Amino acid sequence: MKRILITGGAGFIGSNFVRYIFRNYPDYRIIILDDLTYAGNPENIPEAIKKSQRFKFWYGNINNLALVNNLVAEVDIVIHFAAESHVARSIFDNRLFYETDVLGTQSIANAVLENVSKIDRFIHISTSEVYGTALTEPMTEEHPLNPTNPYASAKAGADRLVYSYWRTYNIPVIILRPFNNYGPYQHLEKVIPRFITNTILNEPLTVHGDGKNSRDWVLVEDVCEAIDKAMHCDLKRVKGEVINIGTGRDIDVLTIAHIILEKMNRPKSLITHIGDRPGQVKRHISSTKKAYEFLNWKAVTKFEQGIESTIKWYQNNRKWWEKMLWMRQIPIITKEGKVGMY
Repeated sequence: MKRILITGGAGFIGSNFVRYIFRNYPDYRIIILDDLTYAGNPENIPEAIKKSQRFKFWYGNINNLALVNNLVAEVDIVIHFAAESHVARSIFDNRLFYETDVLGTQSIANAVLENVSKIDRFIHISTSEVYGTALTEPMTEEHPLNPTNPYASAKAGADRLVYSYWRTYNIPVIILRPFNNYGPYQHLEKVIPRFITNTILNEPLTVHGDGKNSRDWVLVEDVCEAIDKAMHCDLKRVKGEVINIGTGRDIDVLTIAHIILEKMNRPKSLITHIGDRPGQVKRHISSTKKAYEFLNWKAVTKFEQGIESTIKWYQNNRKWWEKMLWMRQIPIITKEGKVGMY
């Protein structure tokens, strides 16, 4: 039996991981700490899990030091998802991102340090956004960190903070850098669920710029498997390591729009272009070598397969997403002083 603290466990990746662990490890106990901001949704956790004796939910902020210390003292493994995670929102409300992503991560790292004799490992969920636009292809873990927007810079700060705690205090850290996740329970502010739900509603699919910005898209279930591998592999081999979690294939946003429209039998005339988003990354594509070497993991789901299952989920779960339609876009004041919706 293991006891796991999952910060941000009511969010997109976190809740998918909670369901994954609950399903695959019937003797594990799960504690969630989540502040239930707009992207944290208690409906992401099935009732069967909520009612289980193996599950405990704490409503609270990761900057509540006493609460965090108490919860970390109860567990064997800490998996830190909690973060503000939307690029456009970080431009709109940047200070909150540093408070949560950097100071909040320091709260978790300090609690791990205080309880280091009890903690088996601390898995920090970083992001490929810390790299900025690809200077080399594919992007290895040694790629320079060149964050291009406030969200990415806050996550880069958290990433390096955790690394520094390993170098200074030798805490049992593993840093994972997932590339662009998609799948069930993803907030409509993100491009794939927004495109899918707009298509269901027969509304325009808004593409930033020419739509040629490309990303490495990885299904959230595959990411959960990678985190599982990081939880159970030989710690001596991975302690202090940074590992990319991606597919090694990139697809541009305009092609994503075309694929979704084709699979949903809607016309390409639904695509509309607006100005490019500030702080845009041109290309991300992950090296998969280190994940396979250190975790014995590689993504198994092809995008065409993953997008079909994701489309079906949103088609079958309208009640879940209809209430957040108003949050699909937020205003950004550009450097020219104009207001744009992104």
